[in-house]
Amino acid sequence: MHMIEANGVTLHYADTGETGLPVLVFSNSLGTDFRSWDRVAKRLAGRFRMIRYDKRGHGLSSAPDAPYKMADHVGDLAALLDQLNTGPVILVGLSVGGQIAQGLAISRPDLVRALVLCDTAAKIGTAEMWQTRMTTIETGGIAALADPILERWFSAEFRTSRPAELAGWRAMLTRTPVQGYLGTCAAIRDTDFTEETSRLSLPVLALCGTEDGATPPELVEATAKLIKGARYVPIQGAGHLPCIEVPDTLVQALTDFLKENALV
Repeated sequence: MHMIEANGVTLHYADTGETGLPVLVFSNSLGTDFRSWDRVAKRLAGRFRMIRYDKRGHGLSSAPDAPYKMADHVGDLAALLDQLNTGPVILVGLSVGGQIAQGLAISRPDLVRALVLCDTAAKIGTAEMWQTRMTTIETGGIAALADPILERWFSAEFRTSRPAELAGWRAMLTRTPVQGYLGTCAAIRDTDFTEETSRLSLPVLALCGTEDGATPPELVEATAKLIKGARYVPIQGAGHLPCIEVPDTLVQALTDFLKENALV
């Protein structure tokens, strides 16, 4: 376990692999901690230095009172990478982690060599949608929305055939600090990177599960089209969290992209 003070919060992170290897950094979704990347990291072991972290309000990182701004999350990651002296990294972001990744590429291009945007977009949902979700959670807790969230996270096949796993991911979701979940909902609600993301100029791969009910494929593809030269790859049969559901497929798409762009 590694803990570090960064940007006014305590962040929990893992830093594995030799320091001389290319650096992959993973930023995960709303309601998850960095264990959601374990299967991907296991398949990439030995080829990269890999940094996974719990964003503020999630996992073992500190959870300040809501609301948060996307700039808070972006500043946290920038401070973490500065303190770890990573230099420019290949940044893999999922859902809100993908928005954090976009934000870092926009504000600190010196820290980002390439982006892999998984199941994310420059703008996710509407302010009304997020406000409704926040109101429901303030009243009934995260458990009140666990079933519809899990339906967006995972394909029907996964939910039917892997009930024990599904129970584990439900536990991760419902144990997320409420202030952390609400704070990050506010950050997503208030974020629209459409204009800034359209000006990015670096290698970008966008991925999306074809059964993603949170950030549908057409939304992710539209964000990829904002960025000159970005490549969009659908991940067949997966929901919102392909890193959990089909890690082999995600790793293959990632490694192909890195080779094509001479990043490894």
